[in-house]
Order: sequence, then structure tokens, then C-alpha cells
Amino acid sequence: MEEETNSGIANSFTDLMTSLAVIFILLLCTFMNNAFEESQNTRSMILSKLQLQLKEYVAQGVRVESDPNDPLALLILVPEGLLEFAVDRFEIPTHGRDFLVGFIPKLTDTIYNKEFRNDIGSVVVEGHTDASGSDTHNLQLSQSRSMAVVSESINIMESQVVEQHHEKIDYFLRVLSASGRGKQDLIMVDGKVDSDKSRRVVFKIRVRSFEEKKIQKQLTNA
Repeated sequence: MEEETNSGIANSFTDLMTSLAVIFILLLCTFMNNAFEESQNTRSMILSKLQLQLKEYVAQGVRVESDPNDPLALLILVPEGLLEFAVDRFEIPTHGRDFLVGFIPKLTDTIYNKEFRNDIGSVVVEGHTDASGSDTHNLQLSQSRSMAVVSESINIMESQVVEQHHEKIDYFLRVLSASGRGKQDLIMVDGKVDSDKSRRVVFKIRVRSFEEKKIQKQLTNA
């Protein structure tokens, strides 16, 4: 009889622990889902703000859109006509510099806005080439082009930002980086590579996930 009682208590305890574990998992899933939705909502707000802030460039062919491959990222695609590099060269032409002089301050004003600055994890300048040339050459060329855009962007910020707002430059330097993608992400039109559209520069803005925000807070408080 005592053994049956002990067995019953053990079974009840096991059932209780199982129920608590299920409740914990459900609460955790709900919390993580809410955190993810919050990050997506932030991305949507930044997208709307950028589309408004950059509307004059959208009229010139710049596209501001969500990244179909990353639910927490935004893409600003700059067509070749606005940052048109000479064949096999990475120096930014004069009209490209003119574009960046107007574009970069507007981009920075949006991501540095106090409403968003703590939510932005990174701004990556990606360089893309067409399908001609070897993989190694295109990778090096696209990296040089993206680095040239980053360097020019920093020069623009340093020349336009007044002394008391240098924290904006520090922030810009902290989130900005360059990445050469070569011909990895060619643009296809009607089943064929569109070389003109493939040669492009992309500004990829990524919103911090809940985990990244938590780590950043710990680093800040350390």
C-alpha cells in the first residue's frame, strides 16, 4: 500500500514538472515571438522613414525595400547610373560623389534618429559586379568599390558634421562596414543576367534582434 502511495506521489510530481516545463516553453515561445515581432515592427518603421527621407533618390531609381532573405534587414539598392564606376576601376566618379554628398547625410539622419539608433545593428555597403571576369577578380573589384564608397561616405560626414555633433560620426563609424559580393548575387531578368542591374551598390541595414540587444546592453553596462 505504501509503495502504491509513493508511486502515486512520484507520478503526480512527474506530471506537475511536465506541466510546468510545457508552460515555461509556451511562455518562452510567446516572449521570443513578441520580441521578434517588435524587431520587425521597428524595421517597418525605419523602412517608412527611409522611403520618405530618400524620396528624391527613389525618383532617380534608388530602391528602398525589405530584404527577402532576412526578416530583420532593409536594402537600399543604388543603380549603376548613380554610382557608375569605370570598367575595371574602383574610383568613384564625380557624379557618384555628388550623389553621395546628398544621399549619405539623409541616410545617417534617419539611422541616427534617437528613435532608431539603438535598434540598428549594422550598415553594410555591398559591392556587386556583373558575370564577366573571374570570381577572384570580381570579388576583389567589388570589395575595392564598396570600400571606396565607405571611405567617401566618412569623408562626407566629417566635412558636413559640426564639431559638437561628432558623436554622429562615431556612431556612423561603429555601424558601417564594406563587403564585396562579386558576382554572387546577379540580377536575372526573363531568365537572363542583366549586367547593368547586376553592377550595383547596396546599403544593407540590419535591425538588432532581441539577443543582440541584450548582449549590447550587457557590454554597455560592463
